[in-house]
Amino acid sequence: MNNKAKFNKYAELLRDWSKRMNLVAPSTLNDIEQRHFADSAQLAEYLPQDANVVDLGSGAGFPGVVLAILGWNVVCVESIGKKVAFLTAVKKELGLDNLTIYHGRVENYVSTLPRNQKIVFTARAFAPLIKIMDYVAKTNRSMYLLKGREIPAEIEEAQHKYKFDYELHPSKTGDGSIIIIKNCR
Repeated sequence: MNNKAKFNKYAELLRDWSKRMNLVAPSTLNDIEQRHFADSAQLAEYLPQDANVVDLGSGAGFPGVVLAILGWNVVCVESIGKKVAFLTAVKKELGLDNLTIYHGRVENYVSTLPRNQKIVFTARAFAPLIKIMDYVAKTNRSMYLLKGREIPAEIEEAQHKYKFDYELHPSKTGDGSIIIIKNCR
């Protein structure tokens, strides 16, 4: 199955499962390709090709599943069982051998990370920046986050607790931003 077919099947699964559970805002189901797929895919421009991606609070799989379709090795971390069932179905239906689903809390998964593996974190609509940093700052790994309009205030709040380098890039699909964080301490 080529990537176009995978994205089509993913959209079909998302629409079908959304009839039974809240995966994404119902108002976005008519524009899945732009609102969710293209929004998530814009991280591909910035991610190291050889990185293993850990997607925090994956929900319906954004950006984790999209990045797996595009070729990255991805672990989707999700604590809600219904969403884990959805992600597992997507993995099976799309034949994504490079996608792992972790059913559990972010802090539990992060505590098990191997030290010598090149890992980056991603997240979209997961938590405020300071909360994400509380989960992952000790790992000294980079973060590639899709954030909304409030990111300047979130950065300011996080700078009271952490020192870090960051790049901010405007979203190509909305009024949010991509923030890349490195050297968090």
